[in-house]
Amino acid sequence: MNAVIIAVAVMLLLSLLRVNVVFALLVGAISGGLAGGLSMPDTITAFTDGLGGGASIALSYALLGGFAVAISKTGIPELLVASILKLIKKDGEKEKTALAKTLIILALLLMAVFSQNLIPIHIAFIPLLVPPIIHVMNLLKLDRRLIASVLTFGLTAPYILLPYGFGFIFHEIIATQMEAAGLAIDMKDIPYAMLIPTGGLVVGLLIAVFFSYRKPREYERDITIETTQTILVKKKDIIFTIVALIAALVAQIQTESMIIGALAGILTLYVSGALKWKEADFLLTEGMRMMAFIGFVMITANGFASVIQATGDIEAMVGSVSSLLEGNKALAAMLMLVIGLLITMGIGSSFATIPIIAAIFVPLAVEFGFSPLAIIALIGTAGALGDAGSPASDSTLGPTSGLNVDGQHNHIWDTCVPTFIHYNIPLLVFGWIAIMVL
Repeated sequence: MNAVIIAVAVMLLLSLLRVNVVFALLVGAISGGLAGGLSMPDTITAFTDGLGGGASIALSYALLGGFAVAISKTGIPELLVASILKLIKKDGEKEKTALAKTLIILALLLMAVFSQNLIPIHIAFIPLLVPPIIHVMNLLKLDRRLIASVLTFGLTAPYILLPYGFGFIFHEIIATQMEAAGLAIDMKDIPYAMLIPTGGLVVGLLIAVFFSYRKPREYERDITIETTQTILVKKKDIIFTIVALIAALVAQIQTESMIIGALAGILTLYVSGALKWKEADFLLTEGMRMMAFIGFVMITANGFASVIQATGDIEAMVGSVSSLLEGNKALAAMLMLVIGLLITMGIGSSFATIPIIAAIFVPLAVEFGFSPLAIIALIGTAGALGDAGSPASDSTLGPTSGLNVDGQHNHIWDTCVPTFIHYNIPLLVFGWIAIMVL
C-alpha cells in the first residue's frame, strides 16, 4: 500500500481519536517511512532534516504571541471592549431590539477581523467581550449559533485572504511549502487566488445571519456578568500602542517578514515605555508560551512532509491517481479538497495542514495541468477547509469558551456543526470553482 496513504491515514486516525497532534504526526511519519521502504534510522533522519523548514514559522508565531500579550497589557483591547459594551447595553436598555442585535453582530465581527490582521491578538478578545454581553443577548433572544458563526468567520476569512498578521504567516507557509514541493510562486498572487474561496465564506456568513439563525431563541438560565474593573490607560500608552501596531505592519510589508514586523512592534512598546521593563520579560515569555504548541505542530508537520517525500511514494501515488482519474481535472480537484478537509478536521490547524498537503498535492496538480494560480487556490483552500467546524480548532474553541459561560452552548452542536455547514460547504464549492477557472 502507498506509504503516503498509510502516513496520512495513521495521522488522521490518531488525531480523530483525540491523540495529541504532535504525537499523531510523529507516529504517522514513522509509519509512512517504514511502509515506504525506509529503515528506522533513515526515517528519523528524514524527519529531523525536515524540522528546520518550520522553524521560521514557529518563531513568527512565538514573537507574534509575545506582541499580542504585550498589546493586551497596554489596555487597548479592554478600552475597545468597554466602548462596545457601553454602546450595546445602552441600546439594549432602550429595547431597540433590531439596532441592538445589529450592533452586537457588527461589533463582534469587527473585533474578530481585527484580531487576525490589524490587532493580532487572535481569540484573546473573546473572554473579555462575549461573557459580559450574554445577559443582553438573552434579553434580545439572540441565537448563540449565529454569534458562533460570526466569530468563526472573523477568525478565518481575514487570514485566508489578507497578507497581514496571521494572514502573512498563512501566506508565507503556502509559498514556502509550494516551493519545497517544486513550484515557486510569488506571495503577491495568493490574495488574488484566494479571493473566490473567501467569497464562499462571505456567502456562508450571509446565510447564517439572514436565514439560518435569524429567529429568536430562548435560553433557560440567565446570568449577568459585569466587568467591575476600572480601566486606567494613559494617553501616551494608547498613542505608542497605535504606533507599535503601525510599525509592525510597515516593517512586515517592507521586509516581507512577520518576525521583523513583530520585533518592530515589541521594540516600539519597549522604547516608548508602554510596555513596562520589569514586566516585559514575563509578558513576552507568556505570549510565546501561548503560541508554542502551534509552533511545535508546525515544526512536526514539516518533518512529516519530509518523510513522505523521502519515501518516493508521492510520485507513485500521483501516477496512480492520474491514471485512475484519466485526466478528469474536475474530479481530481474535488477529491484533493475533500482530503484537505479531512486532514484539517483531524489536526485542527489549517497552518499545520499546508506542509502535509503541499508535498502531495503540488506534484499531483502539476501532473493534471493546473495553472500556478489554480494550485495556490487548491493548497490554500484545502488547508483552510476544516478550520471552521473542527472540534480541535481555535476558530471553534474560542467562540465556545465565551458563549458557554452558563452551560447553554454545546461545543459540537452549537459551534462546530453550524460553522461546518455554513463555511466548509461554501468553501468547498467556491474553492473548486476557483481551481477550475484560474
